[in-house]
Amino acid sequence: MTASVKQEKHDWAQLEKVIVFDGVCNFCNAFVDFVIGHDPQGKFKFGTLQSGPGQEVLIRLGLHTEDFETFLLLEQGKVFTKSTAALKIAKCLTGPWPLLAMFLLVPRSIRDGLYDFIARRRYRWMGKRDTCRMPSSGERERFI
Repeated sequence: MTASVKQEKHDWAQLEKVIVFDGVCNFCNAFVDFVIGHDPQGKFKFGTLQSGPGQEVLIRLGLHTEDFETFLLLEQGKVFTKSTAALKIAKCLTGPWPLLAMFLLVPRSIRDGLYDFIARRRYRWMGKRDTCRMPSSGERERFI
């Protein structure tokens, strides 16, 4: 899914790149750690789906506000979900990860099928926390 959030109507829409993730999901938190480790220029900011602004975006897009099906990538007002979001993020990281962007050529239905398979099992595989992630002092400026 690709949609947009009007910049004058949402605080995060004016930021260059925001990853909005499930703050209690250990798999999602590991992904955030991975992105932070491969984004030395700090291009990405992070927010949780559970936060007020995160919930607002989900409502505007008609997505679940409790049983999360995807994380979001907000890029200057545009919203990307599922495999498209993951591959667009990979494209901006250091190391070999930008090569994964070639999978954007694969039909989205196939990519999202694999994404959904993983997403449905993420809590079972890696568990979840009782509360949302609290960024370390060194990460705090990257979280909104």
